Amino acid sequence: MSAVLVDLDGTLVDSAPDIAAAVNAMLADLGAPALPLATIVGFIGNGLPTLVQRVLAASAITARQDGVALFERHYTATNGRLSRVFPGVREGLAMLCAAGHRLACVTNKPHHATAALLAQTGLAPWFAAVVSGDTTPWLKPHPAPLLHACTLLHTDALHAVLVGDSHVDVAAARAAGMPVYLVRYGYPGAGSLQGATFIDALTELPALLAPQNVIGTSVPHSAPS
Repeated sequence: MSAVLVDLDGTLVDSAPDIAAAVNAMLADLGAPALPLATIVGFIGNGLPTLVQRVLAASAITARQDGVALFERHYTATNGRLSRVFPGVREGLAMLCAAGHRLACVTNKPHHATAALLAQTGLAPWFAAVVSGDTTPWLKPHPAPLLHACTLLHTDALHAVLVGDSHVDVAAARAAGMPVYLVRYGYPGAGSLQGATFIDALTELPALLAPQNVIGTSVPHSAPS
């Protein structure tokens, strides 16, 4: 494999505490009680508008046009403050680079928040490309972000894998025609994880991607329904 595409929230960084702090600050502005961390974690993965929509619905608040803006204001202040890089991530990224793989971060988080979090955690230098939630017109699980990352890395889906933590990543990888590896510690959400290979840490991946261990498992490109 020449390209390794890596999800951000729940895969590289435990960002749920920052997201939860912003969610509950938004709810306080709206006069609603805070939601538990576990509830908010279940809303992560499908992009910012969906997160806000789910939070408002769970709090019995009528959908608001300014909901995303309210959340973003608070998240700008909390982003990176409580986040922690998962164990093995820095070592795994170094091992992947040493093995000759080119890396891209592919996330549904907006660009400004992605850039800030990668910079604050010190992970930015590892990635030759970053595809955020507003880089293409589509979010994962649509294959477009993954295929765009391959273009930026001058490769194609046949020579790439995705590393993620959720059913969104599984669906995106299948639609893009590439294998997917899921970390066991992330935010899987409610959806099918069938077809993924599970790993406990990013440090396991270089050995799994060694030429003698790679089996062609691509599937036809198709957008998920």
